[in-house]
Amino acid sequence: MRTWFWTLLLAVVAVALAVVLRTHAGNVMVLVWPWRIELSLTLTVLLVLALFVSLYVGLRVLAWLLAIPDRMRAWRGQRAQARDHELLERGWTGLLEGRYAHAEKDLTKLLEQTRVPSRRVLAALSAARAAHGLGEFERRDRLLDSAREHANGNAGLQEAIATVSADQLLDQGRAQDALTVLAPLQDGGVRHLHTMRLLLRAEAALGHHDRVFTLARGLLRRNALSKTEAEHLIDTAGAARLRAASTSGTDAWRPIWKDLKSDERVLPEIALAGATAFEAAGEPAEAARVLEAAVPVHFTSTLVAAYARCDADQVPRRLAKAEGWLQKRPADADLLAALGMLCLNGQLWGQAERYLQRSLGFRNDSHTHALLGSLYDRLDRPADAVRHWRLATAASMALPVLAADRALPAAEMAADPLHLDAEGEYSTYPPEASPPSDLRSYGADLPPQAVPADYVLDPDARRAGREASSAVQPEPPAVAPARSAVDIEDYFDSAPIPVAAFDVPVPTYGTPTPRSPDAAAESKPDDDNPNSLPNKQG
Repeated sequence: MRTWFWTLLLAVVAVALAVVLRTHAGNVMVLVWPWRIELSLTLTVLLVLALFVSLYVGLRVLAWLLAIPDRMRAWRGQRAQARDHELLERGWTGLLEGRYAHAEKDLTKLLEQTRVPSRRVLAALSAARAAHGLGEFERRDRLLDSAREHANGNAGLQEAIATVSADQLLDQGRAQDALTVLAPLQDGGVRHLHTMRLLLRAEAALGHHDRVFTLARGLLRRNALSKTEAEHLIDTAGAARLRAASTSGTDAWRPIWKDLKSDERVLPEIALAGATAFEAAGEPAEAARVLEAAVPVHFTSTLVAAYARCDADQVPRRLAKAEGWLQKRPADADLLAALGMLCLNGQLWGQAERYLQRSLGFRNDSHTHALLGSLYDRLDRPADAVRHWRLATAASMALPVLAADRALPAAEMAADPLHLDAEGEYSTYPPEASPPSDLRSYGADLPPQAVPADYVLDPDARRAGREASSAVQPEPPAVAPARSAVDIEDYFDSAPIPVAAFDVPVPTYGTPTPRSPDAAAESKPDDDNPNSLPNKQG
């Protein structure tokens, strides 16, 4: 547009000048001693215009010639900038695609060849991120140090370096180091959203619940954090603050509770911690109100179970409230179990049984079976109580299925290389040999109506029996066990024991008494009898 305007203006001036010169004829005399030059006015004007154009063109050509070095430098700079941009674009593309090795190679090359400080910092930070993706943490730290060196006191670049470094330290699990890196930004009043998110991650990893609560609140208010994630963080941190304050034994938790907003008090963990604090302070009615406000908003099994744990005087009010919830959730197994527990606390046995049976109809739960077992135990129905206790065990873990529903036979331990009795002591005579004659005579003197003591139910019976035995006949000194031909490690090995090892039993304790050939023949297994087995534990 400007070109057309100036062209039109020059044309108008030329036409006007031509008209003026045509109507005003005259001469122009130029006196240059010793010459006198006389020209027409038209020629003089044309010569002046030609001189101006020539001078203008000459000066422009001279300026263009003198600017050749600058243009060459600019051209080389543009080429270098184009190469840098190409490397940077290729490196960032590889970084976003997850090709960290290629990205680090391009970005390191850019760091070495570029001369722009800001571009060096950007290349170093990008290469550090690629090295972090490869797990090369030492190389990453060197690149971060190089970026700090080329920052040259630039506040914006230093904040970028601190942010990238803190993000990578958090990914590595070094929350305390990340918090140290972010501390200058926090002290300087920097409130960037990404920096606040990094601070939130670091404080959450370190368990600083007060800071987590404040940061999560601020980010939720600025819509910089999803509502679900923010509520989870606020719920966890707020509940931890309440529990920590309530365990001190004072009322320090009350200001924390008053500082909470109404929509924060109904979060599950906060509501549970607040109800626990009110219960500990002796205010069960207030604890019930806290849970009653939270259960309709966040219906969880934990809140319902906590609502069912109360004293008998609280049962009527809580039972009526829970039955109102049941009308909206008639098939909720947790709510039915909670109602059954409330009825148990209020000693309403019939209602408790109905609620618990309905809960089992929707879900086989070990806790519900245990409550039914306790109920039937109170009602003097031991068979039903035992049955539900067994079902509670079966519902909570995978029990082995036996081949037959009967008691297992006792193991045959007569041929054990080392005979160990139930009290964890070795016998004083070998298992192959019979007890000494004095002990046999002592056993013969026992009255016929004597019943062996149950050493499992009465652990003192064995000790009493030993004291009585030692009073009749002193116990022979124990002899160090001799090395058996069948080693105990070989005995319990998975490979079968040779049959020859059972032909002649070798005593393992003391010196065996010689036996007659008839006794040895009686101790050998009968080959003709298929039911006879070698005297060994299989």
